[in-house]
Amino acid sequence: MKRYLYESIKKDLQKKMVILTGPRQVGKTWLAKELMAEFKSPQYLNFDSIADAKIINNQSWPLQSDLLILDEIHKKPQWKKFIKGVFDTRAGNQAILVTGSARLDTFRQSGESLAGRYFPMRLNPISVCELKDSVKPQEALSLLNRFGGFPEPFLSGSDQEAARWRNQYYADLIREDILEFGRLQEVRTMRLLLELLRSRVGSPLSYSSIAQDLQIAPNTVRRYIDILESLCIVFTIRPFHHNVARAILKEPKLYFYDSGFVEGNEGVRLENTCAVCLLKHVQYLQDVGGEDVELNYIKTKEGKEVDFTLSRKKKATHLIEVKTSDDAPAASLVALSKKIPDATAIQLVGNLRREQQIDQVAVMSAGKWLGQLSA
Repeated sequence: MKRYLYESIKKDLQKKMVILTGPRQVGKTWLAKELMAEFKSPQYLNFDSIADAKIINNQSWPLQSDLLILDEIHKKPQWKKFIKGVFDTRAGNQAILVTGSARLDTFRQSGESLAGRYFPMRLNPISVCELKDSVKPQEALSLLNRFGGFPEPFLSGSDQEAARWRNQYYADLIREDILEFGRLQEVRTMRLLLELLRSRVGSPLSYSSIAQDLQIAPNTVRRYIDILESLCIVFTIRPFHHNVARAILKEPKLYFYDSGFVEGNEGVRLENTCAVCLLKHVQYLQDVGGEDVELNYIKTKEGKEVDFTLSRKKKATHLIEVKTSDDAPAASLVALSKKIPDATAIQLVGNLRREQQIDQVAVMSAGKWLGQLSA
């Protein structure tokens, strides 16, 4: 299956360096190697390989390489300074693709600037849209709720294989990646936090409540969740407040990149899958189209809440509520659609017999609508 960023990366490599990030095992290396077929003399080097690391450190790859792929290069000390030098001194026809780091905030950290030298691309799990040419939207949505969108468990089609992959995946994340951020004695607490968050998907986070459960300080909880976000294990959605009368700032809502890891009923998993698909859609528009779009949610002082909002240039364009089978428009969605009449109000239903328009609200099949997104 050709991943959705293939053509965009191929095009951008002709102009600048491309830095591809995303969760572990989401398919970054596989995509990079697939792109090698587009070049005459590609060179793939992984810093995790001792032999490759030696070549990287000595810059002894073949001069005629027209594509240089540097995988896991973020593990090299002062890696940004290194790839800046590589880019600035490369041969005129040499394209450079850097992959590996799951930390999406890497480029905002202090150190050598790469400004003007690269295009950032974020690779996300498989979505309904990405499957639209091979699987019917409703079936795709059902499979994503069951297996999650990471390629290996999804393509296995086996609950047992997916469970085996998931056990190993999260054990490795805690043992290796999380340990890079914290002290050894913090790993146990991080593991407990991860387990606790599995059952709090889609609800505004109460840092004080979580802190009480774990017997740690609320600021420590915030730091730990920041780490989980940096490693692309979870992502948070902030409240939307522009143009909403009396809207109040609340804590973010949290979702997992892997819907298969979520604990809860069918509705919770459906909401998480929708969140992943919407995040992927927004990040694609940002990275490939340069668009000013955001994904948020709304909750007002009166307690009216809508699961998701899409906005463009700080103005809400879509109000989205997710339901498993209820085709009666949610009261909060109806109320907020009247307050923000310029936004399209949609109720996405996982199991829907008939699509319909009820007043301002379009009641639509979740699978069909998600399949029409940009990525």
